[in-house]
Amino acid sequence: MITLYSGPLSLFARKVEIALLEKGLPFDRVMVPFNQVTGYDPKHPEVVALNPKRQVPVLNDCGLVLYDSTVILDYLDEAYPEPPLMPESPVERARCRLDELYADEVMLPALRPLMHRTGPLAADRDRRMAQEADALIAEGELSRHYEVLELKLAGRAFFGGELANSDIALFMSVLFALRLGGPGLDGFPGLAGWFSRLRLRPAFGQVAAEIAEADRRLSVPVKSRFA
Repeated sequence: MITLYSGPLSLFARKVEIALLEKGLPFDRVMVPFNQVTGYDPKHPEVVALNPKRQVPVLNDCGLVLYDSTVILDYLDEAYPEPPLMPESPVERARCRLDELYADEVMLPALRPLMHRTGPLAADRDRRMAQEADALIAEGELSRHYEVLELKLAGRAFFGGELANSDIALFMSVLFALRLGGPGLDGFPGLAGWFSRLRLRPAFGQVAAEIAEADRRLSVPVKSRFA
């Protein structure tokens, strides 16, 4: 049996959840406690014991312990190849990995400055103003990322020929941009259509709904563009 240590508002753990659900793999989920003041501290003792990075996601498959969402998704597609979430050819697999990296490492720096919006307001007024100034700069960066993604889609239903890990990663980055009050998808019809289609899939819809519910319980309300 697969066990996944996840977090209610963990972008990367929820990414793994979508892959497990898309593959129809049963798993036990351990939801690690989180709040907007201290985050995931104190750390969950099993996560600390299993992952030297001391963070979710952590996946345990019959004693094989993996961490890092990209490593986990690669493993799942090799160990449980049906339905596949990676393209067949080496060239397309490489492109898929690059698109996943774009979501996880290129877009993430523009998401971080928005994350303060779901937590308690900073007591210091100057700090609040600086945070929001940084967030506005980051919103411009996210809009530029949307432009890149719109061109990458080029009228296709998915970023590869079929649904792949790259779509999961990019969906999570766009979802987090929208839930944190980042730029909307107006003016990016291809990206908006892709995002809407994915949300209609049960795996994506379930995770999106759970994140929205977690925000209602745990987060300061944000004028989100993600409903």
